[in-house]
Amino acid sequence: MLHSTRLDRQAVALRPARNAPLTLRIPEPVARPGESANFSKLRLSAPGAVRRPALDTEPRSMHDLAYELIRVLDDNGNAVGPWAPELSTATLLGGLRTMMLTRVFDERMYRAQRQGKCSFYVRSTGEEAVTAAQAAAIESSDMCFPSYRQQGLLIARGYPILKMMGQIYSNALDPLLGRQMPVMYSSREHNFFTVSGNLGTQFIQAVGWAMGSALSGDTRIAAGWVGDGTTAEGDFHYALTFASVYRAPVILNVVNNQWAISSFQGIAGGDEAPFAARAVGYGLPALRVDGNDFLAVYAATKWAAQRARSNHGATLIELFTYRAEAHSTSDDPTRYRPADESAKWPLGDPIARLKQHLIQRGEWSEQKHASLLEDVTQEVRTVQKEAEASGVHGNNQTASPKTMFEGVFKEPDPRLLKQRQEAGF
Repeated sequence: MLHSTRLDRQAVALRPARNAPLTLRIPEPVARPGESANFSKLRLSAPGAVRRPALDTEPRSMHDLAYELIRVLDDNGNAVGPWAPELSTATLLGGLRTMMLTRVFDERMYRAQRQGKCSFYVRSTGEEAVTAAQAAAIESSDMCFPSYRQQGLLIARGYPILKMMGQIYSNALDPLLGRQMPVMYSSREHNFFTVSGNLGTQFIQAVGWAMGSALSGDTRIAAGWVGDGTTAEGDFHYALTFASVYRAPVILNVVNNQWAISSFQGIAGGDEAPFAARAVGYGLPALRVDGNDFLAVYAATKWAAQRARSNHGATLIELFTYRAEAHSTSDDPTRYRPADESAKWPLGDPIARLKQHLIQRGEWSEQKHASLLEDVTQEVRTVQKEAEASGVHGNNQTASPKTMFEGVFKEPDPRLLKQRQEAGF
């Protein structure tokens, strides 16, 4: 009996404990409305601390660069470290003007939407260094596959802001004849592919275009842009697969501005690893860059462009920045993030930082900066008056409805011709 009892006790001891109920972790931002912003957990490398590899470095030897943060400008506006580019004053001032013009343009169009003059607008406030620096780092002949916050690329390439306003107001000046949303620009002449509202398409299109460029023996490369949330889309991963397998001459940019509308970047996996680290599993080189540092963005993009032109393949760049304003005019960020979050962003404002660098070099001043701001403001005001003379939303000279049948196919399609006849055109 004693022996039996001992065996029963041993059996009970060996029996596995009842499993606890399974749970899921739901990512949450550090702070919500009514709380103080807190960026203490951000992975920020010191300015000038990140190494700069040779162009032909094997991706497996670059994994650390997906986790570090390439920074050039220090707190005093000095350019430090191996990534500091040797840029002329003209290039820096050109970049500064592009950023300032983009911001003023954004602000005027935002006001126009609030006044009922247009239906929709998206600002790029706080992210201007991304487009201004990258436009300066690649060739104007290279093909861009942008998202809806890269209007600075067009401005840098000299696309008339009058045409941009015509599209925003949907009036007779709209070069796309009302076929696109207000901010989804397109310009073949400026090598700017049509902005798509279906997120992620631009990545796989950029890779495909780059492959076509290589197959035809061309010398032009491609660049694509998506946000942090789009990294969870299938097209993002399809693009990385093709870019890796075929060593496509393309730059794949992830603009991590911390928020995909009201979903913070952790929902797409940004808390588990930097978005740049997505490249590691595909055998691609990755760079994580301070997106508010004009010089760092320029240097990293130039490195990726030279690598692509040298037939070493694609590079994934995560541009670590912050969306200072609402996602769009249909969004209210005070409902999902602290009101002081923008002011507490530790990497500052891209325009202010480049201004400080130019002043530190002895090539700029507060007075010159104020004068430039007045110049670009006046330019936007003048063009806005001209654009509004052709009408605004709800009171404009729109394109004829018959244009919906034009430019659909290269050769006229019998079905389309029949539909046009039925419509009376």
